[in-house]
Amino acid sequence: MQALKYVFAPKLVFCRPCSNTSRVRYVMKLKEDDEACRHALRSGSLLLYHKLAPLLQDSNGVHKLARFDTPDVERILEELGKDTQLVSEAVLIGCTETSEPEFCLDVGEIDRDGLERLCCGVFVDLRKAFFLLTGPEVPLVAKGQALLRWHQTHGFCSATGQPTVRNQSGSQRVCPGSGITYYPQMAPVVIVLVSDGSRCLLVRQSSFPPGMYSALAGFCDIGETLEEALQRELAEEVGLEAETLRYSASQHWPLPQSSFMVACHATVSPHKTRVSLDKVELEDARWCTAEEIRAALTITKPPRNPKAQPPGFWVPPAYAIANQLIREWADDQLAKQE
Repeated sequence: MQALKYVFAPKLVFCRPCSNTSRVRYVMKLKEDDEACRHALRSGSLLLYHKLAPLLQDSNGVHKLARFDTPDVERILEELGKDTQLVSEAVLIGCTETSEPEFCLDVGEIDRDGLERLCCGVFVDLRKAFFLLTGPEVPLVAKGQALLRWHQTHGFCSATGQPTVRNQSGSQRVCPGSGITYYPQMAPVVIVLVSDGSRCLLVRQSSFPPGMYSALAGFCDIGETLEEALQRELAEEVGLEAETLRYSASQHWPLPQSSFMVACHATVSPHKTRVSLDKVELEDARWCTAEEIRAALTITKPPRNPKAQPPGFWVPPAYAIANQLIREWADDQLAKQE
């Protein structure tokens, strides 16, 4: 395989500010001490999900995550004739900057309409929530859904087939028979924005909403380096070879399963830009100018077009790391013109 020049970014970009030492240690205590976690659940806040759809509330057109304390949720459950012990199944997400514990709970077995009425909110698909929420609520709601999904899909030991038992915080599951401990996992994914110097390459899958294009992405195989995974994905899906690679940032992405996105910029020779599309993986790929990208970035919500008209050209929401890559590239192009 051709060697790939790797350029490490001069500074790292994080999606969330680093926690201070006391908060980190407090969360660790809650993960390790079941009794401390039970106590924290009584004083912390709860985010509710219904079959993995988070509950949002609308305040004068501004959407926010609905937060409840444990007694409030217990009263709601009682009014709906449900067992209040369901609250004990809440999973620890983390804590706020003021060290308030934050938990999430899926109430998918309860009547949705009744819950929405009593909670004065609406359960919204996570993809739609990404467009409605802003700031630190977006990664919070994504993490909550990912943790809940992991518990729903890892109830049995892969070695013995026996049911696993979670600790109070939900940070792990243990098989009583084998003693094997399972922890929530993420699959590494490389996501790359390819440029030939004056244009960038965006692609779309058939599963994308109409008109949406994004950066190229693919799962890393076992034993691969980041560089090898990137070169393989480019070769497989668009038939290109990267000459340079520059790291941008990383992000947890909850859909369709928990992924660890490693975002990079890559360049190809301006003389070798012919795309050979893998029609199994991708529906389309297009080289875009800086003007086209800047126009697409102004669209903050999925365009609503009559069915008779072709869909507009737009990119993933601001929370998605693909959006960050595209914005960085557009900023770089603007800087070249100055």
